[in-house]
Amino acid sequence: EGGAQAGGDVGVGALVGDGDGRAVRLLRGLEFGAVVETITRLAVEAGALILEVYEGPEFEAAQKADGSPVTIADERADAHIAAGLRAAFPDVALVTEEQVETQGEAAETFFIVDPLDGTKEFIQRRGDFTVNIALVEHGVPTLGVVYAPAKGRLFRTKPGGGAEECKPDGSDASDIAVAAPGAQLRVVASKSHRDQATDDYIARYPVGDFLSAGSSLKFCLVAAGEADFYPRLGRTMEWDTAAGHAVLAGAGGKVDRLDGTGPLLYGKPGWDNPFFAAYAPGVEVAPL
Repeated sequence: EGGAQAGGDVGVGALVGDGDGRAVRLLRGLEFGAVVETITRLAVEAGALILEVYEGPEFEAAQKADGSPVTIADERADAHIAAGLRAAFPDVALVTEEQVETQGEAAETFFIVDPLDGTKEFIQRRGDFTVNIALVEHGVPTLGVVYAPAKGRLFRTKPGGGAEECKPDGSDASDIAVAAPGAQLRVVASKSHRDQATDDYIARYPVGDFLSAGSSLKFCLVAAGEADFYPRLGRTMEWDTAAGHAVLAGAGGKVDRLDGTGPLLYGKPGWDNPFFAAYAPGVEVAPL
């Protein structure tokens, strides 16, 4: 039994086998629209908490066990989103970057959260940081919202399929779609994680313009037709990519592994991603 399709009248989770040949509806009676509105609201509320720290006095950054930075803004946003999701969808598994206890065995359907993606950009008071919330079904991120509070840009999947950019209050929504690549590609890459291996890989392509962006905004620039290609050679975690992946897929784009084995999937042991490329159809992706 497959997961739900992106239709306005289809319940999220749809029919999922429970191991005994039966099927259960994980999100009984709820529709994609209700989920999208809830995760949008939580992302915007978390963004407000983040901006209180960002626009306030100096704050300290601690170092996590993996060497990555964390601030009080990460922790406040994470606590708010997690509480909101658990209250709205108590029967759906939750995986979040800042709560290690949530990172056990993945369910077939789960929310995955990065409350502040681009913490390095945040600490340096650059605006390229985002709040990311996604729903994953059977390895595929089907719904997602990416909110860049310092830039006032919000990208999300649409309940009936597709993707849009809107204001944080949901107004002025406009559909977004990937652009047809030209002979010269517009490539976007990380501000904080650029390395020689990435530059060498990009050099294999005809690049006409190069954009630098932080966090999951790179997926959204491709989704909005502002870039064609985002290759990532470096460590990322599933919570870094799921929401942006969902938005890009809704806009007609793709995210594939660079080992040539197919799409990037979710719920992997350890939550690590392999190297990948996010791109508009028409880009000929070269495997490593």
